[in-house]
Amino acid sequence: MTISPFNALFAANPWFAQLPDKAVNDLVALCHTKQLKAGQQLHARHDEAEGLYAVLKGRIRISNVNSDGKEMVLTYLQVGTWFGEISLFDGLPRTHDAYAETDSQVLVLPTSAFHKLLKSHPELYPHFMKLLCQRIRAAFSIIDETSALSLRQQLARRLILLADNFGAQPLTASPQTVNVSQETLARMLNTSRQTVNKLLQEMKEECLIEIKYGRITINAPDRLQKEIEY
Repeated sequence: MTISPFNALFAANPWFAQLPDKAVNDLVALCHTKQLKAGQQLHARHDEAEGLYAVLKGRIRISNVNSDGKEMVLTYLQVGTWFGEISLFDGLPRTHDAYAETDSQVLVLPTSAFHKLLKSHPELYPHFMKLLCQRIRAAFSIIDETSALSLRQQLARRLILLADNFGAQPLTASPQTVNVSQETLARMLNTSRQTVNKLLQEMKEECLIEIKYGRITINAPDRLQKEIEY
């Protein structure tokens, strides 16, 4: 496998774009692709790690099930996002469930190949540490939601996380559209769709967002970001 079919995809990911060219070619050469039907599970919480993933097509839902059997959605991973590195470093099972939200395709770097790659290219370690730090910062943002933010601020924060692909891409001042339903946002915030709709309508009236079926356009991400600053 060569990297050429995925050039445009990977170029859109600032983290991947910074990797050394030789290491990138070796990485992709060690990968294979995996097809997933909508609703199909990629991995379950507590599964052993199959490898490192990148979303090539579709969208991956990351979630857990609470004690009441209700699915709690953490985020949705969009095309171009790499994920699954935590279990590869600590050797422990997966922390969340991962499902294909739509028909999807992922690139898989098997666990053994991942460690082989790092042995051949130790210069990749700082890059993967940066990726881990992005995850930690995003996780802290989720913790802040439950401990210090109002429900409106929590909604704003989730929209921002979806816009910057869970910390994988820098937030810009230009309008950004996220493909997410109000029902999905309600599940992410553990609240009702009616409550989410009311808050979204408030944001719309303030020209912060535009609402269309299945997607929301953030008119000014920097203004929305100020919603959660404290």
